[in-house]
Amino acid sequence: MRVLITGVAGFLGSHLADRFLAEGYRVVGADNFLTGSSGNLAHLERDGRFRLIEHDVSTPLSVDEALDGVLHFASPASPPDYLDLPIQTLDAGGLGARHTLDLALRHRARFLLASTSEVYGDPRVHPQAEDYWGHVNPVGPRSVYDEAKRYAEAMTMAYHRAHGLDTRIVRIFNTYGTRMRPHDGRVVSNFIVQGLRREPMTVYGDGSQTRSFCYVDDCVDGVFRLFESTRVDPVNIGNPEEVTVLELARMVMKETGSSRAPVFLPLPADDPGVRCPDIAVARRSLGWSPRIGLREGLRRTVRYFADLAAGANVRSRAMREVAS
Repeated sequence: MRVLITGVAGFLGSHLADRFLAEGYRVVGADNFLTGSSGNLAHLERDGRFRLIEHDVSTPLSVDEALDGVLHFASPASPPDYLDLPIQTLDAGGLGARHTLDLALRHRARFLLASTSEVYGDPRVHPQAEDYWGHVNPVGPRSVYDEAKRYAEAMTMAYHRAHGLDTRIVRIFNTYGTRMRPHDGRVVSNFIVQGLRREPMTVYGDGSQTRSFCYVDDCVDGVFRLFESTRVDPVNIGNPEEVTVLELARMVMKETGSSRAPVFLPLPADDPGVRCPDIAVARRSLGWSPRIGLREGLRRTVRYFADLAAGANVRSRAMREVAS
């Protein structure tokens, strides 16, 4: 069995490649490294079951090997990225979905779309179940990501209905963990980096807005289970352990040993007031629920970022010694 994973050098894509390899699959990975990192794939360089293609999914993609699955994860995913790269984000969701669906159709391969909880926008229903259609600003600054994913979902279902393509759609809620970029711009990585540097944590608004954070291992497990299931309609994958952003800041302060008081800044446009998944479908259809609580997940992620910082300091000292 062989699958293609787009966005394979990203935070989620690289973990997903590891999971499929561990399950006995061969993996072809595609990435244009716009926001992905080659370092996320360094451990796979000598794995003969993995092949990397440098490719931008906004252009058609062909693969010589037979494919059993195509998983489309390529897209800028953090708010700073998709606000800085609005056209590329729309292209990844629109053109990228079309090209990867065409690839799956040519190979008669199963297709899985990585969608997002952002399709629910600033929700008026809480928690959010898959049958909620959302409350989204289609012309706001965040729309380049939200609407790209909504369009990709519509395109996926159109291929399923018109061509009989075997499809899956996963709506991923806030996910965090190892291989996040230190300057990713998402709240967990921001807080951890600030905490380790003993800088005040930047809280937007008054911090009362809520989020639900799923550790990456749990998220990948849910995605893999969905891929191997028979579920065609969208499925939420996320951790329903809901906390306020201010509570998250206090938890990260404790894990990093920081004592600096947070700094409060204006809330960005269209920032959701609440976000929490209803995972009844995942529990029932996939036998899935998250296993790693927020405190344990934060401990693992803080260790990862601390090790990154220590390694960077060692490299910096070595370069200064060479220069002198």
